[in-house]
Amino acid sequence: MTFLTRFLMVGALLALAACNDPNRFGGAGSGSGSGTGTGVAGSGLPSDPTSVAYFQQAVGDRVLFAVDQSTISPEGQTVLNGQAQWLITNTDYTAVIEGHADEQGTREYNLALGARRANAAREYLISRGVAGNRLQTVSYGKERPIEICSDEACYAKNRRAVTVLASGLSS
Repeated sequence: MTFLTRFLMVGALLALAACNDPNRFGGAGSGSGSGTGTGVAGSGLPSDPTSVAYFQQAVGDRVLFAVDQSTISPEGQTVLNGQAQWLITNTDYTAVIEGHADEQGTREYNLALGARRANAAREYLISRGVAGNRLQTVSYGKERPIEICSDEACYAKNRRAVTVLASGLSS
């Protein structure tokens, strides 16, 4: 029992040490993580309303869909309204909207469904005032699940459109 207790304590300390300072390997915003734009002013912290981290955590970067649907739900509209406001305020960013589907159905069907979902999110953002030249779409269909299992709870998380930010205006 003493060995197990020590093992758990060391594991807990290591877990806490891993979360202590997200910028410990360089300055804020200098990381090479996914969706972190470069060359844009801001601290990069979730508390900075101009940061990608704030967009992802406070505004929300994804919209979920019902089975075989690309219609945006009221919850999805709320998220997209926040994204539109953020993008209008932070004009140094462009975005790629990724369309995803669950593992049910053929690859071709899910690629088309993912494209419809991404386009629905893009069109909604444009209707809220975001310039269309700042928004691109891509469909991954069922190729990039965030949950893998044959369960409705997993399927529901994979039926999504995700807005991924990048810095710099498109020409």
